[in-house]
Amino acid sequence: MKIRDAMTRDVRMVRPDQPIREAAHLMAELDIGALPVQDNDRLVGMITDRDIAVRAVAEGRDADTQISEVMTNEIKYCYEDQTVDEVTRNMGEQRLRRLPVLDRNKRLVGILSLGDLAIDDEASDEAGEALGGISRPGGEHSQSAQRH
Repeated sequence: MKIRDAMTRDVRMVRPDQPIREAAHLMAELDIGALPVQDNDRLVGMITDRDIAVRAVAEGRDADTQISEVMTNEIKYCYEDQTVDEVTRNMGEQRLRRLPVLDRNKRLVGILSLGDLAIDDEASDEAGEALGGISRPGGEHSQSAQRH
């Protein structure tokens, strides 16, 4: 199965010069945790609810802070013609819950999330394997060592 068969195609994007408030509102409206950031028709980053919480709110930044100041610049992505098996293995190894999907011209064509895979009968096994990799205990600050 190819990624194009499992991904979400209708993707909303934000720009780096928009305030994080607008990204947060859009995330709330769409009930999602990440948005691709585009500049001149190119993917330049991702902004997640975690970016807003850790890089903005925790640092005392206000809601007018530009997305570019807190977004993740290092973009991990996959191509629409890759296989689900290959990509989910990479998602597990890199501990990623979602990936932007590009065509071979490096244009954004969708987003692949574990949720997309979990609801697809052909890809649900791969989703489970990826989740297993993603959910493994973290580093020295992991709360998993503090079991009750």
